[in-house]
Amino acid sequence: MELKELKEAFAKAYGQEVSGIYFSPGRVNLIGEHTDYNGGHVFPCALSFGTYLLLAKNNLNKWRFKSLNLPEIIEVDVTDQPAILPNNAWANYVLGVLAQFIKNGTKVASGYDFLIWGNVPAGAGLSSSAALEVVTAYAMNDQLGTNLTRTQMALYGQAAEHEYAGVNCGIMDQFASAQGKVNMAINLDCATLDFELVPVELKGMKVVIANTHSPHKLDSGAYNARVAQCQEALKQIKALGLNIDNLAQLTQEQFDAVADKITDPVAKKRARHVVGEVKRTNDAIAALKQGDIVTFGRLMNGSHVSLRDDYEVTGPELDALAEAAWKIEGVLGSRMTGGGFGGCTVSIVKDEAIDRFIERVGAEYTAKTGLKADFYIAEIGDGARKL
Repeated sequence: MELKELKEAFAKAYGQEVSGIYFSPGRVNLIGEHTDYNGGHVFPCALSFGTYLLLAKNNLNKWRFKSLNLPEIIEVDVTDQPAILPNNAWANYVLGVLAQFIKNGTKVASGYDFLIWGNVPAGAGLSSSAALEVVTAYAMNDQLGTNLTRTQMALYGQAAEHEYAGVNCGIMDQFASAQGKVNMAINLDCATLDFELVPVELKGMKVVIANTHSPHKLDSGAYNARVAQCQEALKQIKALGLNIDNLAQLTQEQFDAVADKITDPVAKKRARHVVGEVKRTNDAIAALKQGDIVTFGRLMNGSHVSLRDDYEVTGPELDALAEAAWKIEGVLGSRMTGGGFGGCTVSIVKDEAIDRFIERVGAEYTAKTGLKADFYIAEIGDGARKL
């Protein structure tokens, strides 16, 4: 949708002109999954598609929210203690960010009209919720003159997700949406929020995202269960005398030495994934910096296997896509990306193999699952901004 159409939609919905238009991207994580809330490194990049937010002040003492994907306008009275809306309302993501400004001492006294439109595929696990949170934080920072850093905006988004959506997510999604740069991936230490931008130079290759169309549902409880299982593993390991704050601090050798003493077999599997994924991620980033895409791709494959066998977050649809991709000549690596339980895979594919990849992976996926996958050739874009 063009900006002109978005402005017209805002005027039609609210009877006034828009005063600001903002954008924040979705993200894809190249490697480093379910390590963020365990204190490890992740390696996401921002995408060229994302979420648009248009706004203007109103004189109604109300915050009004409209998504172009839905018919209704949601109205909430301006208050210093915004309540969580019932029935998992999408506006909670915006309201939760407004609540963070208030909680941190900024009065949001004016009513605002908000219009949202996004071209991140819904339910694909490409962080449409984080894009919505970050675009709200960026817009309100601009409107209110609060001088937040991009990292603070990401933290506001994460807090909104925790408090208003009930998902105990890590910081990766919001951080990538806020800090992304064109043709760069972000090597992010989730324990310290230190990061470096690493050029992604895929000569003669592309990043291809495949959407399972099996809905990605973080709020199903399975994600929060994984968080709790990792906390249980950490508790048992610390009880053995290891002085660590999170699972990502364990080396592979340290984990191997204590693994048999972890009495909860599920917690042990979760910890094994985290420790291995931290090493894979660090090795993959080092390989990319050296231009060794073959090793990077091999480590992507290993990541998917670990997420399938030890973390158990892939499922038949994601496995079908990844396993079909591994058979195609010209595919360097393929893995699930995001929280799992549906969503997307990310693959590195040689240019000459892309058409073959889409045809064969799509056909095998449909034969195995009865579903039709969609494929996107991804462009790595910039983070949140005013348009």
